[in-house]
Amino acid sequence: MIVGIGEMLWDIFPERKVPGGAPANFAYHASQFGFESYVVSAVGKDLLGEDILKIFAEKELRLLVETVDFPTGTVKVELNDKGIPKYEICENVAWDNIPFTERTKELAKNCTAVCFGTLAQRNETSRKTIRSFLELVPKNALKIFDINLRQNFYSKKIIHESLLISNILKINEEEVIEVARLFDFEKKDEQEICLHLLKEYNLNIVIETKGSIGSYVFTKNETSYLDTPKVNAIDTVGAGDSFAGAFAGALLQGKSIKEAHKLAVDVSSYICTQRGAMHKITPP
Repeated sequence: MIVGIGEMLWDIFPERKVPGGAPANFAYHASQFGFESYVVSAVGKDLLGEDILKIFAEKELRLLVETVDFPTGTVKVELNDKGIPKYEICENVAWDNIPFTERTKELAKNCTAVCFGTLAQRNETSRKTIRSFLELVPKNALKIFDINLRQNFYSKKIIHESLLISNILKINEEEVIEVARLFDFEKKDEQEICLHLLKEYNLNIVIETKGSIGSYVFTKNETSYLDTPKVNAIDTVGAGDSFAGAFAGALLQGKSIKEAHKLAVDVSSYICTQRGAMHKITPP
């Protein structure tokens, strides 16, 4: 079973609203590789909560989502002329308050891959739930830290502790520079920083995505680089999540690093040509 744990929310654009949240997007794309995928999160006792649960269920995602006494999360999204998003994330919402239940505990024990980030760890309740979940995940599972630095909702401490409990890091070029600043790394280029993190935290894989330029996958024994295909990008929201989901799904299917990398690039490039992050693909 594959799990995305953390924020579950509505992306509010000027002309529409789209269900999402990085863990949910990850779980959806991993599910398209034939895996049973769960979203672990929380919604409020409101219409937005009811609607998002219905939509995710229609997309055949399994939901371990509690209803709590906080509003369902929303994010105001504005896109520039290249489809690059700017976020305004509401605070003190349902996914800040994800409880750790017996059902969550049992799911963790049977998990083969889990994806989490920094955003849902901004509040103590959800942070404790995420950490408790990771403690129970089998040792051979993929533990993907999709760092997702948003606004001011992260710290050196949270990043450090998250790296210690993960075995795969996914990070973009802007986040690489921010992590280097926070950790006072000596002046290094992006590749050196990624390789430093790989070694320092004994990670199996570090993925660096560089938007329209390309992406790297670093392991202890190999480095894979691929250019990003030239596409008519409409909306890049969720592209990184789709990359992580496709990469994890391909690895769990037994694909090599290079094969998984190629699939992830193809899926995320396609998602950039669509509005919203959850669209059907046909993985080989």
